[in-house]
Amino acid sequence: MWWPVPERVSVVGVGSDGAPLHPAAAAALAGADLVVGAPRHLEALAPNGRRTVPVTGDVAAALDAVAAEPGRVCVLASGDPGFFGILRGVVERFGADRFEVHPAVTSVAAAFARIGIPWDDAVVVSAHGRPLDEAVAAALAAPKAAVLVSPDNPPEALGKALLAAGAGATHCRVHVCSRLGQPAEAVVETDLAGLAGATWDALSVVVLTGGDPVATRPSLAWGLPDGRFEHRAGMVTKAEVRAVVLGKLDLPARGVLWDVGAGSASVAVEAARLAPGLAVYAVEQDQGEAARALRNATAHQVPVHVVHGSAPGALADLPDPDRVFVGGGGLDALDAVLSRLRPGGTVVATYAAMDRAAAAEARLGHLVAIGLSRGEHLPDGGLRLVAQNPVFVVWGPQR
Repeated sequence: MWWPVPERVSVVGVGSDGAPLHPAAAAALAGADLVVGAPRHLEALAPNGRRTVPVTGDVAAALDAVAAEPGRVCVLASGDPGFFGILRGVVERFGADRFEVHPAVTSVAAAFARIGIPWDDAVVVSAHGRPLDEAVAAALAAPKAAVLVSPDNPPEALGKALLAAGAGATHCRVHVCSRLGQPAEAVVETDLAGLAGATWDALSVVVLTGGDPVATRPSLAWGLPDGRFEHRAGMVTKAEVRAVVLGKLDLPARGVLWDVGAGSASVAVEAARLAPGLAVYAVEQDQGEAARALRNATAHQVPVHVVHGSAPGALADLPDPDRVFVGGGGLDALDAVLSRLRPGGTVVATYAAMDRAAAAEARLGHLVAIGLSRGEHLPDGGLRLVAQNPVFVVWGPQR
């Protein structure tokens, strides 16, 4: 789609180190007919008498004002505008060849500088206008992380989410770096309990360090032993079946996964472990099993939303899924999730009964029967095979 464009657009980064603007950036600001930016940047830097448009929550409205300006525009942004900044929106709106960019020191770089540690091995994630779950998952998987928070996801919300996901055992140091480069700058060291229990400035970068690189990075193994999950009387998707299910799910890096009829949530937990960018929901109608599912997620240090309820009612308020595992609930549950599946999505379901599996195959298109025999030692030291009940795995997009 073609959009009108002004004579020139300059995107100027305002450094978090408090340094003055680079001469070229200062010249772009001085020559602008319209200045766009956060209220604090406009108040500090916009030339007197210049027309301004504040950027609050609606970036699209600010870009509309830029498009309608025939003259020269200067867009002020924090740090490097291309680093979780407004530059992405400007490029999508006007094209990559219609403006000039003057980056400055980012708040993340300034935060690590204040703390005095290198950050070339750090994971950086934003919770500004993005799901908090993604930031939590990324932080759990990294021994060193920086999280850009926001008024909607302030530092204390991040702390509570990390504690709920079991991060207390891995990230022992927390620095909250607020209003960097401003007179009210503050850098406070605390721990996750302190992060969750206090009220912090939303204009902050939260730096998490002290994680164990081995403990916090998931291995590539899947189909973990059944004993790695708390379960009731063997009521858990068996490890070998779980390995097949996870393979058929073809987990994406981002998106939403439902585990319906989750039981102990072994599939949900492994999916969250293998794909930290997924938002994972485990739906279970039994209250005791739902509590067990939450304990398993906490033990494996992964964020899983446990929903106590049965399909389809419990699915009503969940975001539409990209992947679904149906481990319980029968064909009614399968039909309920298919009605919500996003385009290109995949459903995997398991059944003990052949008639249900055949009906599911008619909806999805693929079926395999898994028959297992596990080795068991006899009292005399010999080894025998003990057959497990066969399980039918059905998968595919909706036909």
